[in-house]
Amino acid sequence: MDIQVSVGNVVLDAELNDTLTARKVAAVLPLDLLFNTWGDEIYFEIPVEADLDESAQEEVAVGDLGYWPTGRAFCIFFGPTPMSRDGKIIPASAVNIIGRVTGDATRLKEVMGTGSILVEAKG
Repeated sequence: MDIQVSVGNVVLDAELNDTLTARKVAAVLPLDLLFNTWGDEIYFEIPVEADLDESAQEEVAVGDLGYWPTGRAFCIFFGPTPMSRDGKIIPASAVNIIGRVTGDATRLKEVMGTGSILVEAKG
């Protein structure tokens, strides 16, 4: 599923995978919420409950979209977190990979102080 992520004046195209967790996230779109940052990660609590699944990773890549079961949070990774080491992007704990940004996710560094995010289906 194609989605769009808007933070301030940065609008990014992204896609959700075809996994159970990603489908649960798609079902609650659009989301217009305040977000938190943790290093170069934006995250925000969403009304989805899911356990770790076959997509779960303890290391992610720039542009990955994750669902963090511990905090019931949607996560967007665009650089190192406080736990990152040796150039690897490490979430606080394992996340389900639910999709990825198809554009330049590092543009989110420009708008980290914006405070709110809109995630919606595209098309």
